[in-house]
Order: sequence, then structure tokens, then C-alpha cells
Amino acid sequence: MKNIDLLTFGEPMMEFAEVQRNGERLYLPGFGGDVSNTAVAAARQGAKVGIFTALGRDFFGQDFLDLWHREGIDCSSVILRKDGRTGAYFISYGAEGHVFSYARAGSAASLITTEELPLIQIASARILHASGITQAISESCADAVFAAIHHAKANDTVVSYDTNLRLKLWPLERARAIIHGASALSDILLPGLDDARQLTGLDRPEEICAFYLNLGSDVVALTMGKNGTMVATKERLEVIAAKPVEAVDATGAGDTFDGAFLAEWLVHRDPFRAANYANAAAALSTLGYGAVAPIPQRAKVETFLQDA
Repeated sequence: MKNIDLLTFGEPMMEFAEVQRNGERLYLPGFGGDVSNTAVAAARQGAKVGIFTALGRDFFGQDFLDLWHREGIDCSSVILRKDGRTGAYFISYGAEGHVFSYARAGSAASLITTEELPLIQIASARILHASGITQAISESCADAVFAAIHHAKANDTVVSYDTNLRLKLWPLERARAIIHGASALSDILLPGLDDARQLTGLDRPEEICAFYLNLGSDVVALTMGKNGTMVATKERLEVIAAKPVEAVDATGAGDTFDGAFLAEWLVHRDPFRAANYANAAAALSTLGYGAVAPIPQRAKVETFLQDA
């Protein structure tokens, strides 16, 4: 019996975002990590969400547990490591937008092994979601994601995967091999255009979608920023227009798209409708600073769509 709509697997990270006050640069704490953001976004759209990760028994780890409890996210499969630590990153803002600095090496989540996978929770989820970042943080995590995907498919759990390329974490050739392998096993693929161009060596969105469909994905939702989202299945290809807003910070917008897309897809299994909804949620998430705070609730997204 499927009793979880979405189970995400990855690394949460404490976020410290730059603000300028009285001529001084300060960093305000918040929450980040792609699959944690995705989990929060899906929960705020009404999905029943769980998360699998590892945290340090530190203040940051407790902050995440408090966040997920507030959001109604199931933390029963979260590992707490006594001697581990929770990763963090810093966001600075310059003329070309936001710049990230990471303090994640050796984090509790990066030490996850295949033997620690929550097999019962994976089998009882309607969707398992992971990303290229999850596989990039360590070899053991790369292996664990593949094992989780195989267990999901053996138990009729839909596999969702965001390619999320981070070349600071691994070289392009290794990233291509691992991410292509996971993409081929995924039912729903959620790549971004810039990353997909580097991973596939292709330029045109239509070619990229065809590449991923040929690998094995059933649904490809290729996000293209202000140019909207190209959604492709074997039967249909369509660009879903972006929702224009006066954006102030795009941090976490892609993760918001993922969570909103998956939550909405579960309602009707229509990826084109889900992309339209997720475009709206992602647009609204850019109206505030940080990754988690601006993620909208379902009521706000529905009102925005009605007024658009």
C-alpha cells in the first residue's frame, strides 16, 4: 500500500544569505538543499511527503527536523549521526546574480550507504525523487541512489530525477556517466536547460528532450527560465509559458518547480497541466529571498493562476 506521495533522498544544507544593513554585509540563516526544498514545495501543495537523509546531531540538524515537522514532512527515515555534521552554504549577491560558497565536505548526508536505505519507505511511496547533486556528493551516495531507484522500480514506485549538475562537485565526464545512467532509469526527468546542454552536448531543447526520452524517461520537463518549460512525452511536445513576475531572487526556484510539479502530477497524471502549475509556483518563489521562505502554498498558486 502506498502511504507516502513523495519520498525525497538527498542532502539538506543550512543556508546563509547575504543582506546589506547599514553598510555591513550580514548573512541570515535559512534552509536549503535541493531535495529538502523540493520536499517543502510539495508539502505546501498538499502532498504527503517524507524525506530520507542523514543529519549531524548538531544545531543545524535539529533546525531541519523542526522545519520538516512544521511542514508536516515525515522524518521517520532520517538518520542522525552522533559525530556527523550538517552541511551549509553561503549566498552572496553581485552584479551577475547570486554566488554560492559551500561547506559540505564530509557531511552526515554524504556518508549514506546502500545498506542504510529505508527500503520499506521507498516501496510505500508513490514517487521517489533524487538528483544529480545527491549522487555527486560521494561515491557511496551515487551507489545508494542507484540502489534506491532499482528498489523503487521493483515495487512500482515512480522514479523522479533532477539532473542538477554541479561541476564543483565532480568532473563533467563522471557527471555525464552517472546522471545519464540515473536518467535512463527515471520515469519523470526534470532537467534544466543550461545543465542539459552541458550533459548532452546538444543545444536545441527539442533535441535534448528527444535524447532523454530515448534514454528511457516517460516524461521530460525541461525548465528554460523565462522561456518556460518544454514538456515532452513520446506522444506530445509542448512549451508551457513561464509566468512573468518581478523576480528578486531565483534561489530554489528549480526545486520549487520540482516539488510543485510532482505534487500536481499526482493529482491528475497530466505532465502538461503539472508544468503550468509548477511554472506558477516557481515564479512566486522568486519574489522573496532564500530558498524555502518564499515557496508558496497551494492557495496562493491557484489564486495567481486565476489572476494571470
